[in-house]
Amino acid sequence: MGLFSFLKNAGAKIFKSSKKEEVQKVEKEVTLSKIEALRQEVTRLNLPINGMSLDLGEQIIVEGSTNTNAEREKVILALGNIEGVCSVDDRITVMNPEPEATFYTVQSGDSLSKISKAQYGDPMKYQGIFEANQPMLSHPDKIYPGQVLRIPAL
Repeated sequence: MGLFSFLKNAGAKIFKSSKKEEVQKVEKEVTLSKIEALRQEVTRLNLPINGMSLDLGEQIIVEGSTNTNAEREKVILALGNIEGVCSVDDRITVMNPEPEATFYTVQSGDSLSKISKAQYGDPMKYQGIFEANQPMLSHPDKIYPGQVLRIPAL
């Protein structure tokens, strides 16, 4: 559990933009809409979390429980890799804890094989990184600068 930082202006674009005056007028509705969009993203990715509770402010606070750290980490990344999100306060309980993965922020010019070589010393182990980040990644070549990935221990 802890606070994870993300680049606010990088990530999937799931929030609808609106004029400043409209946002001020319907702030509560917009917040509820964004929370629902985040909830739908976790559901779309079929990430298992029981009793998920989300609070949206300068950061997203996520509570609930998962069976494994891998599931917990994927929920954190699914929420954090959204444009406009700068941090996720993780309050998820893990029922069957195992070693945590490390997180890596993709840099310009990175590929999964380049990251794999830097992390594991072998560029051919990129498939392990790809699999550790599914379903958020649909293809090994579809990563972008600022995206945060799980790097599992081998």
